[in-house]
Amino acid sequence: MDLRLSLIIPLYNRPEEIKELLESLCLQSISDFEVLVIEDGSQVKSEAIVRSFRDRLDLHYYYKANSGPGQSRNYGAERAHGNYFIFLDSDCIIPPKYIEAVRAFLAQNPVDAFGGPDRADESFSSIQKAINYSMTSLFTTGGIRGSKHSVEKFHPRSFNMGYTKRVFQKTKGFAKMRFGEDIDMSIRMMKAGFRTALIPEAYVYHKRRSTWPQFYKQVHNSGIARINLYKRHPESLKLLHFFPAGFSVFVVSALILAYFSLIPLLLLGFYLVLIFIDASIKNKSLAVGLKAILASFIQLFSYGLGFIKAFYRRLILGKGEFAAYQKNFYK
Repeated sequence: MDLRLSLIIPLYNRPEEIKELLESLCLQSISDFEVLVIEDGSQVKSEAIVRSFRDRLDLHYYYKANSGPGQSRNYGAERAHGNYFIFLDSDCIIPPKYIEAVRAFLAQNPVDAFGGPDRADESFSSIQKAINYSMTSLFTTGGIRGSKHSVEKFHPRSFNMGYTKRVFQKTKGFAKMRFGEDIDMSIRMMKAGFRTALIPEAYVYHKRRSTWPQFYKQVHNSGIARINLYKRHPESLKLLHFFPAGFSVFVVSALILAYFSLIPLLLLGFYLVLIFIDASIKNKSLAVGLKAILASFIQLFSYGLGFIKAFYRRLILGKGEFAAYQKNFYK
């Protein structure tokens, strides 16, 4: 495959983050790629910061009206010069051998699309490390976000996703969903007969949200998105996706029944202690372990509430696709 890479980055009100990301791209062991930054109607523009890197990167900057990350990725793909598009979130830092790992894998395995895992860098705050743990741990998400060394039928996520120009032309890119558009894209790629893979070595350092309220809103919308995805792709809903909803119901029930029995609360406490021990060991930090308790609780409870809300609205009341916190998602 004649591999010409175009890195496409949607951006909204995050000038400091895009600076860190571009700095990391300047340190790549292989520099044969272009970068497209798509500013999605930001009030705090990053044009000056982005243009300051033009002497070090093959860089293109575009400003457009706000339409969400999925449509911004499509906007970039329409203007890219490469034949393989890589989509990165602006809150990522890219390890020096990322491009090298992608090229080496695709040379041996010319798949139509790929995804890579995410990790927490040592420089991240304790909250960011705790959130990273909650989003990748076996105790919370089942460890399904890029930890399995599967070479087939892997569902790439948009913080670290690549696919060919041919995939974009056939699928028309990301759907007009505010949340869950990357999973929808992965499902549609597979339905169209395209091959996907996980590249374990092509990991990124993913900051995600840096405050508890932002994280709550993010995972709440992920819970809603899961039902929206079910309506589009019924086969996508798995038993694992019900776990956060079950957790939310269990927590509420345990609090109500605490007058009669403390056993449910003790079980909840035991589960959270396991998370504390596991997170502390993995991060070599008791502080991260303590914050991982809160991060995991928010991740499961908020996702579960979003899932239950969407289940009721969409499957019981029969209403249309929706998302929450659209006006203050980033606050």
